[in-house]
Amino acid sequence: MQELHDAPLAPLTTFRLGGPATRLITATTDDEVVAAVRAADDAGTPLLIIGGGSNLVIGDKGFEGTALRIATRGVDLAGTALELAAGETWTDAVTRTVEAGLAGVECLAGIPGSAGATPIQNVGAYGQEVSSTLTEVVALDRVTGEILTLGNADCRFSYRHSAFKEHPERHVVLRVRFALEDAGGLSAPVKYAETARALGVEPGDRVPLADARRTVLGLRAGKGMVLDPADHDTWSAGSFFTNPILDDEGYAAFLARAARRLGPDVTPPAYPAGEGRVKTSAAWLIDRAGFTKGYGTGRARISTKHTLALTNRGDATTEDLLALAREVVAGVRDAFGITLVNEPVTVGVSL
Repeated sequence: MQELHDAPLAPLTTFRLGGPATRLITATTDDEVVAAVRAADDAGTPLLIIGGGSNLVIGDKGFEGTALRIATRGVDLAGTALELAAGETWTDAVTRTVEAGLAGVECLAGIPGSAGATPIQNVGAYGQEVSSTLTEVVALDRVTGEILTLGNADCRFSYRHSAFKEHPERHVVLRVRFALEDAGGLSAPVKYAETARALGVEPGDRVPLADARRTVLGLRAGKGMVLDPADHDTWSAGSFFTNPILDDEGYAAFLARAARRLGPDVTPPAYPAGEGRVKTSAAWLIDRAGFTKGYGTGRARISTKHTLALTNRGDATTEDLLALAREVVAGVRDAFGITLVNEPVTVGVSL
């Protein structure tokens, strides 16, 4: 294991923000990960787990404790079964499945971060979620000290949520396993309307896997959601806020406020989210509350390509970012009575 002291954490995040850690350990095997976690827990040392850093907002003061960067490697593809070490780069793993002719995660191409982070957030995009194909998660239980194999149901997946996110101090993901589909080189049925339009097909159709991946990468790049060091629109955590899910009463109140603000002919986006629940669009709320693409004059601004991404324009601080996030949250709440929830994990700070 590599160990550094007073180590900068900003370069390990896609925001490129945050102060140093007291100590930074880089683990390249599962045994090293387990040993580092147990050592920190036994000593009562605060522990921060870092994978690809694509979902982290670290405070300017940094992290007083041990930051553990998981850099494990390993890809095992046997038939339609895929196992990934937690430190594997997710988008590279997606590329390998497409090249192998296997369907199930092709629309998750271009999502930054590590494989081990995908079940925590139940990563999803363009009509696919990892929970649809994930079969097992191998994780260290920090309470019992055991290494467990958790099935899909044990993970308690929901929209951008899981048992791992609900109890963030409990488990450290070591490996993830998936059951993919051999559809003769074709994708899973295309679910997302935008993807279907871009592909020139109807929702429910299948297309060549390479076409699905290439189209999704193009859609993501057009929104600044594919990492590019030269493009400050990608110095972000992708979507900063989750799409709100409202009960019937809350949705009715939202519609009334939207009509008063925007006129009776405006129809906000609405998607079924279970019995008595409706999901609406955070991007729509932000834009209609007056925070359009490129909003801001400071060092942190809304992306010029997508209203849902808050970005570091090159020399921002975490406080700059949080000030913008708080402004957006307050503006949407005032306009529509809905409080947006941040998707990235905050370390040493909060909205």
